[in-house]
Amino acid sequence: MTQVTKDAAAASEASSFILKAMASILAEDRTRDIAEAVKIFTSAKKLFVYGVGRSGLAARAYAMRMVQLGIDCYFIGETITPAVNDGDAVLIVSNTGSTMSAIQVVNIARRVGAKVVSVTGGRGSKLSHASNVVLLIQTTGDPARLRLAPLGTLFEDAALILLDSVIAQVMERLGQSEADMRNRHAIMV
Repeated sequence: MTQVTKDAAAASEASSFILKAMASILAEDRTRDIAEAVKIFTSAKKLFVYGVGRSGLAARAYAMRMVQLGIDCYFIGETITPAVNDGDAVLIVSNTGSTMSAIQVVNIARRVGAKVVSVTGGRGSKLSHASNVVLLIQTTGDPARLRLAPLGTLFEDAALILLDSVIAQVMERLGQSEADMRNRHAIMV
């Protein structure tokens, strides 16, 4: 077997593992929590999102779609981001729910009267306890198989897919179409 063949087989095994894990992780019923999150996102004056590392990338992707839906949305930490205020909403993505900066963001947001939705794997974390709504993503599995999706890969992939499914609900709630979103795309396509 050539190295190219071995590499292709390894990539195929990892892809298969990740896809099966996503199906299992996302099969959990989050209907009530998603409905409450959508209500918070669509009724807020402004929406702020936060996350660090790859969790932050999933959060940024969500923020981009919310802007394309016409929602006044910002990523916390950017130089042009305004202050969070009463009546705003904050989405925080953190696998552990114990990242110090995420805890600081949730504490500040709650202190000023903003609603907080968290996407986390830490059911009993400080982030979960301080959030108004928790979209829990449990990624436990066979540790030997996690070599196929190292570190937080399963959480981050599941967070991205879960938040993309929330976009569909927000679209429906706001009566928006893909054409409406395309008109707000940074480079109209």
